[in-house]
Amino acid sequence: MTTSAAGPAGRQHTPGKPLPEPLTLADFADRARDELPPESWDFIAGGAGRERTLAANEAAFDTVRLRPRALPGIEKADTSVEVLGSRWSAPLGIAPVAYHQLAHPEGESGTALAAGRLGLPVVLSTFASRSVEEVAAVATAPLWLQLYCFRDSGVTLDLARRARDSGCQALVLTVDTPFTGRRLRDLRNGFRVPPHITPANLSGDAALGAAAPGAHSRLAFDPLLDWSAVDRLRDASGLPVFAKGVLTAQDADAAVAAGVAGIIVSNHGGRQLDGVPATLEALPEVVSAVRGRCPVLLDGGVRSGADILIALALGARAVFVGRPALHALAVGGGEGVYRMLTLLIEEFADTMVLTGHPSPDTIDPDTVLRPGRPYPYRSTR
Repeated sequence: MTTSAAGPAGRQHTPGKPLPEPLTLADFADRARDELPPESWDFIAGGAGRERTLAANEAAFDTVRLRPRALPGIEKADTSVEVLGSRWSAPLGIAPVAYHQLAHPEGESGTALAAGRLGLPVVLSTFASRSVEEVAAVATAPLWLQLYCFRDSGVTLDLARRARDSGCQALVLTVDTPFTGRRLRDLRNGFRVPPHITPANLSGDAALGAAAPGAHSRLAFDPLLDWSAVDRLRDASGLPVFAKGVLTAQDADAAVAAGVAGIIVSNHGGRQLDGVPATLEALPEVVSAVRGRCPVLLDGGVRSGADILIALALGARAVFVGRPALHALAVGGGEGVYRMLTLLIEEFADTMVLTGHPSPDTIDPDTVLRPGRPYPYRSTR
């Protein structure tokens, strides 16, 4: 066991001594870094360019302050929300991340089993290491499939129909990726997905060269993709389509006009265009442009229950976590994911009570203070 560079200086694990239970998502990350091969850790943890946006995603939450309520009179908060006609136990789900088997042999099946135990949704990646049919067979909570659009449109439409036939409730169209971003860690490492891990949803020419994700994306993805893809996917599958990767009012308007069922404010975990806003920074602009016409969700930088509440206060209906799922898988397989999600829900429930909210529906902008904004105050007299 090596010392984690992400942890406090000098902290080392004594062989034979049980490791402490992770108490934060950072604890899961520290443990995962010790467990994973360095090149796999870099593939999971890294971002595009100088990783400014990667860092900003988490830092943005640290700039927001919570406004507590004295004597809230709440014994237990109800954390559940309704999204797309389904009741989730909390406004929280698993974002699409490729190749969960890099972290643990259980892969996406372990993740889905854990999320299902808690009534939380999973968005399965196109580049999952287990097929949509395999994961759907064990999923007991909403399962959505994330889609990249391939130059061969038949591949994309077939995936959409497979999602429908497997019982998925929605498709998630990634709209910020005509090709994957320039990820320097992977380039320096010459990263390739290990031969025993494959994109289980793809075959033939679509899977050819997928072990080198960056090069594969430039050959396989459709760079001419436009908003008409929403109609094509919906018509092929009969499923609602979310747009993932929206950061501006202009794109939010375009997405709504294209008929999306919802928008996921995302910058691909800082892995696409370095220097774009953190997702929390972009969220108010997108929410304002949408004007309630569809639900707005968010991924990127969520690392605590307080972060979930902050995102809801700024207009998100729910949030997704990506890297933390792989960290937790690396630490303890599906059971690790269950512990990580449970921790987030418990933190969120505590934060709700201490800010005076019996349910997510009462969380509003007055719950937080944002940099440069005047103190909100509305007299109750």
